Amino acid sequence: MTLIEHLFELRNRLGIALVAIAVTTVFGYVWFGVGLFGAPSLGEILKAPYCSIPASSRATFTADGSCTLLGTGPFDQFNLRLKVATTVGVVLACPIWLYQLWQFITPGLYAKERRYALGFVSAASVLFVSGAVLAYFVLTQGLAFLLTIGGEVQTTALTGHDYFGFLIALLVIFGVSFEIPLLVVALNLVGVVSYAKLKSWRRGLVFGLFVFAAIATPGQDPFSMLALAAALVLLFELAIQIARFNDKRRARKRAAEGWDSWDPDAPSPIDTTPSTIDTSPSRIDAPAPVVPATSGPAAYDSSYQAAHSDPTPVWEAWDPSRPDPADGSSRRLDDVT
Repeated sequence: MTLIEHLFELRNRLGIALVAIAVTTVFGYVWFGVGLFGAPSLGEILKAPYCSIPASSRATFTADGSCTLLGTGPFDQFNLRLKVATTVGVVLACPIWLYQLWQFITPGLYAKERRYALGFVSAASVLFVSGAVLAYFVLTQGLAFLLTIGGEVQTTALTGHDYFGFLIALLVIFGVSFEIPLLVVALNLVGVVSYAKLKSWRRGLVFGLFVFAAIATPGQDPFSMLALAAALVLLFELAIQIARFNDKRRARKRAAEGWDSWDPDAPSPIDTTPSTIDTSPSRIDAPAPVVPATSGPAAYDSSYQAAHSDPTPVWEAWDPSRPDPADGSSRRLDDVT
């Protein structure tokens, strides 16, 4: 397709993806306050980690002591619901917009590249969801530590904006962090990083993962940091073992083909014999015979005709005594020169 046709296709696929996200966002907006199909509402599900904290460690704003979050502005309720609904809409619509993205890029890939891309997209989706689920369960311990560490002096009254912002940030950070080991596997598959290098960097990588977890987690609690660091260490170890298996497979293939046994100073053993498709030179037709001119510049003398009837270059056969052509007659470039 032309560039304009590619842009039109991109516009159509983006339009389909945005429509799908809009529909799922509306669904998330309704689900936030209403339970569907016997399941609790989305607000209750996301509020559960906060409500699992003892009532003495969180502020209570209702007469019956029910668990609620604080809102301080007239638009807090709407903005919070819309923010959560949009996040849920993007997550629920991911099969559709990922499919549209896949359909846009797959015509430019070979069959082998399509298999690799499909495998990596599937693995990335599973890892992101796994990280988000881990963050959801770790959130309870992290909030319990943060809200009870000074319970004798003060009670924290969390607003809905602060709590859900903290929750969404934690889910996204855990999900994205789980993609880093997959990047290591991809670099090993393309030959950028080897198992030997990863093995020699293992201690430094473990230390760096703990530092990354301490910086990346939005809260200052040790539970989320340790949970993220421990999960990343396990995933990195799995990535290193995958790199080990891949390097062994690659070494066996090179040994079978004899690549490693070649002397780098020896001539290449690649067969340079010409192809047998065309072993004879192409046939060239003889030039058409030159008919002697009876008039014009070519009829002046025999030297001019001889210079233009054989393959000898014109300049080597030039006759300086040849007269100039008459005015009004046709002239050649050599005549003018």
